[in-house]
Amino acid sequence: MIENKKKPNPIDIHVGSRIRLRRTMLGMSQEKLGESLGITFQQIQKYEKGTNRVGASRLQNISNILNVPVSFFFEDAPGEHSNAGGGMETSSSNYVVDFLSSSEGLQLNRAFVKISDPKVRRKVVELVKALAAEADAD
Repeated sequence: MIENKKKPNPIDIHVGSRIRLRRTMLGMSQEKLGESLGITFQQIQKYEKGTNRVGASRLQNISNILNVPVSFFFEDAPGEHSNAGGGMETSSSNYVVDFLSSSEGLQLNRAFVKISDPKVRRKVVELVKALAAEADAD
């Protein structure tokens, strides 16, 4: 059986994943983003999966609501070539995106930014580094 369904464009998938990343970083639901845009949460789901392409004016509206520049959605997009860093910065930023896309990463990030005392923040970082070193030793 031959399947005739068209696969989403990798750029559309990437833009959708960046919308999802920023939305979840803000703790915003698909329903809330949809309401702000005057569309359903199902449409937001389709955007985030890359099933439906986001038009230019809609992407501009999304960037305003999520408080990021439009370029945010295209950072590290497939096929994007960067002259700086020899690819090192891309793999580094992909790691950050992967981390912030995880449930644990989001929870840790949200809790960490609520710590106002810089000394306490440094201690938390030291603790995490110590735990990571301990795990590497095992």
